[in-house]
This record gives sequence, structure tokens and C-alpha cells, in this order.
Amino acid sequence: MEVQFREVNPFDFWIWLEFETNPAPAEQQYVEELFASWFYLGKLGGFNAENLQVQDTGIDLSYLDYDSANLSSSMMSPMHNMADFQYQDHWGRCWFDLGTSDLIALDVLINALYQLSLDYVPIRRLIVGGINEDWPVGDRQDDRFDQFEDFDHN
Repeated sequence: MEVQFREVNPFDFWIWLEFETNPAPAEQQYVEELFASWFYLGKLGGFNAENLQVQDTGIDLSYLDYDSANLSSSMMSPMHNMADFQYQDHWGRCWFDLGTSDLIALDVLINALYQLSLDYVPIRRLIVGGINEDWPVGDRQDDRFDQFEDFDHN
């Protein structure tokens, strides 16, 4: 799986997947569940690089003295929004507002997509950020928030 980075705006962020073939419904479900899981972890502030106590400890975690007070003293880092995942031929895309989540979130996503590509859904290319000339973004309201169509705004 090739990984390319384009212009990244964390508050207006597209992720593009180019599959080897048009993904079957079961393959689409794998992809969508991965992205939904990643987003929910981000929405709950899971990608907070200010609090990586376990990672920073090293190999020996036995009897780690975890500082729970550090959780409340670090700045919140939640993702804010995710649109529905969309497909067109051998492409898939999804829009996010990454909010204040830390960039470790992207490493986690890339690692998970790489393994997904090896085991379940062959992905030719992951494009992080920017636009895709093969599939114009169009009107923001139409492309990103179709799932909120019936939402009562009052």
C-alpha cells in the first residue's frame, strides 16, 4: 500500500483509498468499521500525545505507577466530526474534522489500513489530505453531511 500525503488541514480533512478492485460489500464493511472505530477513539480523545505514559515507559510495564492526575491535566484532544464513507468505482473516501486530536492518530490509522490491506481488502494507495483529481469534492454540504439530512436544526 502506497501512502501519499497532500495538503493537510485537520479541520477539513479528506482521506482517499484506491483499492485494487471495486470493493465488495463485505470489504466495504471492513473499511467502514475500521474508520468508524478510529473516529470513535478520536472522538473520545484517545489520540492524546500529551498522555502517553505507557508508551513513554518503555518495555517493562510491570508495576507501572500510572499517574491518573495526568489525564485531567492534559489538554483535551477530541476529533469533532466524520462524514459517511463514500465509494466510486475503485475509490473510497471519507471527510473528517480532526479537531485537536494529535497526529499520532494518523500513524494508528495508517498502521491499521496497512494490515487491513494485507489481510482483507487490497488497497493500492492511501492519500492523506488534499483533493483527488479522479473524484471532485463538489459541494461541501452535499458530500459530507448526507447522514444529517433529517436532522432537526431547531
